[in-house]
Amino acid sequence: MPLFDYHCTACDKTFELLVFSGEIPTCPTCGSTELEKQISLPAPQGKSGKIIAAGRQQAAKEGHFSNYKSSELKGKL
Repeated sequence: MPLFDYHCTACDKTFELLVFSGEIPTCPTCGSTELEKQISLPAPQGKSGKIIAAGRQQAAKEGHFSNYKSSELKGKL
C-alpha cells in the first residue's frame, strides 16, 4: 500500500494518497480521477537520526533495549 503524491487537474489541488492495488485514485476535494502522479520529496536529511535517537531514549526509559545493536548496549545495562 504505497503512499503517492498526486495533482488534480480538475481542481488544481496537490495531495498524498494511500493507494491499494488495483484501486483507481480519486481527488479527495472534488472526486475527479484526472490526476497526475507527482514525484515525492525525499525525507529531509538528518531528521531520521533524531527520530531514531528519540525512539531509543523512550524505549530505554520504558526498559526496552531490543531496538539496540549489541555494540550499543554496552554501558546501558
